[in-house]
Amino acid sequence: MVYYPVAIFCSLLCKRTENLTMALPVIAIIGRPNVGKSTLFNRLAGRRIAIVSDIPGTTRDRVSIDAEWGRHRYLIVDTAGVEDRPHDELMWDDIRAQVEIAIHQADAIIFAVDVNDGITDADEDAADMVRRAGKPTVLAANKADTLSREDMIYEFFALGLGEPHPISAYHDTGIGDMLQSVFEQLPSFEDDPVGKNSVRVAIAGRPNAGKSALFNAITGEKRAVVSPVAGTTRDTVDSLFDYEGTRLTFLDTAGLRKRGSVEPGIEKYSTIRSIGAIERCYVAVLVLDATEFVTAQDQHIGGYIDDASRAAVVVVNKWDLAPELDLDRGEAEEAVRNRFKFIPDVPIVFTSALTGWGVEKLIPTILNVYSEFSKRMPRAEVSRVIFDAMGDNPMPGFGSKRPRIYKCVQTRTSPPTFEFTARNADEIHFSYRRYLENRLRERFGFIGSPLRMVFRSGTDE
Repeated sequence: MVYYPVAIFCSLLCKRTENLTMALPVIAIIGRPNVGKSTLFNRLAGRRIAIVSDIPGTTRDRVSIDAEWGRHRYLIVDTAGVEDRPHDELMWDDIRAQVEIAIHQADAIIFAVDVNDGITDADEDAADMVRRAGKPTVLAANKADTLSREDMIYEFFALGLGEPHPISAYHDTGIGDMLQSVFEQLPSFEDDPVGKNSVRVAIAGRPNAGKSALFNAITGEKRAVVSPVAGTTRDTVDSLFDYEGTRLTFLDTAGLRKRGSVEPGIEKYSTIRSIGAIERCYVAVLVLDATEFVTAQDQHIGGYIDDASRAAVVVVNKWDLAPELDLDRGEAEEAVRNRFKFIPDVPIVFTSALTGWGVEKLIPTILNVYSEFSKRMPRAEVSRVIFDAMGDNPMPGFGSKRPRIYKCVQTRTSPPTFEFTARNADEIHFSYRRYLENRLRERFGFIGSPLRMVFRSGTDE
């Protein structure tokens, strides 16, 4: 078996013309911890996306989203705080590398400071990184929410980053003037050539199952911090790119633990965001760890996907360890299907994110599942399947309580939804509803996609 370096492999896999985020100006928020970068990010994004906390080091990965201000569209990026005395020595090299990548990729920088603290050693360290990059920079003096605090901004001229702009991200003051200054320094950018529509994909799973490594292998860049420490990813991270003319947005999510194992505070909010990412996506990729295989918690996460009615793909990662673990692929696939019976015919992809093996099958599988998730079937064909099914196996019941289906139509896609109009709809047993669902799947497929079956009482008019 031949293994390719991940960077070369991904260039062959994605065949992408360019990173689509480059069609929009990229603005990165840089600064030391706890100056309000995530609050500012949420303000610019228009909703809470980055985790806001008083604990230094809360934001570890870059978090980004498309945003609008007036007639300007842009990509705003939140980053981890630059520290002179990092609280986490083991991870600091990786975290600092993420900040440096964000600075390198940015077209402009918003450098955030806290007017209450004055200039600190960490401010000077972070400012030195920004000055060396030579990017257009706007200095945002945050937490200037009173006139007396606005008078405290002038000492920040010493950072050599230009005139400080007094703002309060929390109270939404000064934001417009700050953004005006940012865009005055930017050249004009062409709008996104691919358009606003994209296939949203969430990568979910237990902590340390290899989600971030898989995410990096797919997107071809080291975007999420990869660490053997479980729970490294806290925020949802995204990457946009084009695969053979189709735009995909990948969301890498924090690992989901059992409800009783979720610690309060930051981990709790990470779980909320992970579930939110599943609810917002079209296709959820559930990553399993081949060294532990299917656990109760994997099924629990599959339950989140099922509850959200999202399409699904199961990835068995770390399959390069299968020989030493004495794992058989056929037996493994059968075990996965048995444990995820509530996700009918879910596609299973075996990968090694570390070597890149098997990852080339993932995007085509995702697109196939998305096609199933978003397809609409002809009304006449749907009616024929349902009435043939009832002819082969009539509904049980007797007398005036006997239910009768008058019609069935597909009312929407993503997820495919079928609405049945019936007499005594409440009397149609669960097992018969499942029988009708199975007949629809036999005829139309819907591989890896949920089906919503809506039964309402009515007449044949």
